[in-house]
Amino acid sequence: MLAGLYTYATEQLPSLEIGDPLGPKAFPRLLTICLVITAFVLLAEIVRSRKREPRKTEKPGPQQGPSAYLVVAGVVVWTFLYFLVFEKLGFVIATTIYLFALTSYFNYGRWITNAVTSVLFCTGGYFMFQVLGVNLARGILPF
Repeated sequence: MLAGLYTYATEQLPSLEIGDPLGPKAFPRLLTICLVITAFVLLAEIVRSRKREPRKTEKPGPQQGPSAYLVVAGVVVWTFLYFLVFEKLGFVIATTIYLFALTSYFNYGRWITNAVTSVLFCTGGYFMFQVLGVNLARGILPF
């Protein structure tokens, strides 16, 4: 549903006949494709997990770990801190640290996987933005 709304909003952007041949719709369309693919992967995971795990009829016990509200609040605070240091540290460093912290919490114990994912995502994103001609915050790095 979100992908449909995002597609509709993307198509409402005006097309310019002068300037960039890709136009202002190129990046939003790429995001739409990624959003649709992610939605299908998530749907497949939900269907697969329902087939594998039998439903539990027991009453749920006390939750272990922080509540969902506390986790969301933590992510919001972490994102705010990310915005504060984004210009000073730059896209690559700030985003790598941001993603590494989040993946380390949500994918606890897989430090190497989290570090590699964070670094590859940030460097890949950086080079994609360079190809598209988008200037990102340089921060302390020379590029």
